[in-house]
Amino acid sequence: MSAAQGKVGLAPSFLAPFRHRGFAVIWTATLISNVGWWMYSTASGWLMTSLNPDPFIVALVQAASSLPIFLFAIPAGALADIFDKRKFLLVVESLTTAVSAIYAAIVAFGLATPGNLLLFTFLIGAAGALTVPAWQAVVPQLVPNDDLPPAIAANSAGVNVSRALGPALGGLTISAYGVVAPFWANALANLAIVGSLLWWRPRDGARTLLPAERFGQAILAGLRYARHNQHLRATMVRAAGFFLFTSAYWALLPLVSREQIGKGPEFYGVLLGVIGASAVVGAFFLPWLKGRLGPDWLMALGALGQAVAIVLYGLARDPITALLASAIAGASWIAALATLGVSAQVALPDWVRARGLALYTTVFFGCLTVGSAAWGEIAVRVGLPAAHFLAAAGTVAATVLTWRWKLQTGVGVDLTPSMHWPAPITAQAIGQDRGPVLVTVEYRIRPADREAFLEALAKVEHERRRDGAYAWGVFEDAAEAGRMVETFLVESWLEHLRQHERVTNADRLVQDAVQRFNLSGAPKVTHFIAAEL
Repeated sequence: MSAAQGKVGLAPSFLAPFRHRGFAVIWTATLISNVGWWMYSTASGWLMTSLNPDPFIVALVQAASSLPIFLFAIPAGALADIFDKRKFLLVVESLTTAVSAIYAAIVAFGLATPGNLLLFTFLIGAAGALTVPAWQAVVPQLVPNDDLPPAIAANSAGVNVSRALGPALGGLTISAYGVVAPFWANALANLAIVGSLLWWRPRDGARTLLPAERFGQAILAGLRYARHNQHLRATMVRAAGFFLFTSAYWALLPLVSREQIGKGPEFYGVLLGVIGASAVVGAFFLPWLKGRLGPDWLMALGALGQAVAIVLYGLARDPITALLASAIAGASWIAALATLGVSAQVALPDWVRARGLALYTTVFFGCLTVGSAAWGEIAVRVGLPAAHFLAAAGTVAATVLTWRWKLQTGVGVDLTPSMHWPAPITAQAIGQDRGPVLVTVEYRIRPADREAFLEALAKVEHERRRDGAYAWGVFEDAAEAGRMVETFLVESWLEHLRQHERVTNADRLVQDAVQRFNLSGAPKVTHFIAAEL
């Protein structure tokens, strides 16, 4: 589809997902819950400046909320691909509501300390980390495939609307009712999510006849897939370079408001609100910008905007400069974030989508965690302005150094299952846990085609390893020129059966290119399984 076609279809399709009642209800509940979370985030950052204004300790609040994503996103992605997503979300969201209410009571009774604030921020963040991949994975259950792209866009808009409303409401609520009010608001807002999950009944989707993956195996499969997926690897490299440096202003913004500008919590909330509002406005221009710049230059523009905003935060001594910085920060943040998010999405097939997105999320929040703590310590040593200037320089440098890793290279790749591998022929029943399994594929080619054949076959290696093989090789017959044997090892018979379901239409094209070298039709495939006494 051309850029012009995309722009024509964008406006009327944006509201299409809301025709589906399940999506509309859950989107609204999520918006309410996210507003509550941003009120909590605003209040927790401001509360810490009262409990301990040390820049490093204040920055640890941001680190405590993002560290759980780094620690738990990968296991959460595996859980999202294994268990019933609705039931899993219902349990975790209920626990989140309970933990949020407990800490609201602690603050209400005047028992808050820097230690328990960081602890409960970590616990609430951990619960949120467990749900992130599952929420991303349920979107296809809420809308049909045709409405999936606008549904993802609507979810991004909802996040930024909540980012615009939540901090402003948090600051106003602190001023009107005290710092405890946003903590109670967060607990109550999360009840909307619990209620929507109790109401929702997902539609039935296609199911595999194979048993669910074991937890540990599912994690390893996700890591293996990411290692051999060049599109996802490139996205994560670009993400790491970006988030490590742009985490600075998120972590230090409470101190910019309080110490550099001398304003109260309501102004800090306004700054965060302007960032969110600017991101929403910026989102409407993204299709136009992407059509003219392409994903890599759009990402560069977002990074440059972040660098400019960070410099302005370092210079800010008055509200106008800080508000201008926030406006630039929000628009450039959504440009970069949306570009990276789409790049991760288009790199993944459905069977490993939650795990792949969990890995991307791990890089995202891992860099925010490390960056938040690092920039807080740097601010202690060199001061707030200098820390901002260093972060801005790092943002520009990272953009240049990671430029060779291109974004959204998975666009147009057909990752739907091809199901073209025939079922293995066996002489006896084979236990699913038996293994390892050795698969051989024998080719007979013209000796003159040897180099071209090996070059084409090298592309197949990544597919075999990505989908389950832990060893791969190619051998040629010493006695017969042109006789080639590809081999790969898989952990168990069950894992090999899963390979049959994981092969995509894009993989089929690569395999067809190899098989065209074969002189006698389809190559001979043989399955060997480790012998048992």
